[in-house]
Amino acid sequence: MTMTKIDMEEILALHYPNTRTLLHYNNPFELLIAVILSAQCTDAMVNRVTPDLFKAYPNAEALAHADLDNLEELVRRTGFYKNKAKNIKATASMLVKKYKSKVPRELEELTSLPGVGRKTANVVRGHIWDEPGIIVDTHFGRVMRRLGFTDATDPIKVEQDIQQIIPKERWLRLSMTANYHGRDLCKSRRPLCEQCFLQEVCPSREL
Repeated sequence: MTMTKIDMEEILALHYPNTRTLLHYNNPFELLIAVILSAQCTDAMVNRVTPDLFKAYPNAEALAHADLDNLEELVRRTGFYKNKAKNIKATASMLVKKYKSKVPRELEELTSLPGVGRKTANVVRGHIWDEPGIIVDTHFGRVMRRLGFTDATDPIKVEQDIQQIIPKERWLRLSMTANYHGRDLCKSRRPLCEQCFLQEVCPSREL
């Protein structure tokens, strides 16, 4: 059975119609902080931590003046809490001083913030402003390699490879559908190939 990468992208979109992030947020500031906290942590855990965090520090000004020890305790359960607390406090300070407490929209401005890389920036840009971007996390990279979209492991190279295959207007959609597929079926240790709707065309299937 012959199927193009564009066909695969469309099938993923049919199976995962909800392409919103699993992180809970009410505004760009909350999403930015939540994504920083999600590094090497589950979205579910971040969602358990952020209500108390944003109750204590509801905006950039409050977070910029947070007591670091208290901040560390609030984000402890997300792992690497000392570094994350330092980064989100520094990011809040930079938002206040440089961006009038607003989350910037441009990729270069976002990635200048402490703890913010291309993945975090593309999450915020995509979900807040519908800006096209490819969100390369561990699930996305794994699924793209298994489906033959790329053989790269470096996130930037993965991003570049996908940009050459998939039209810009579908970048965010593929980012989310591939992420969900990686969580649902194309798991890291044991992919559930026997249940996968792409098993007939997947070059990495284990049947």
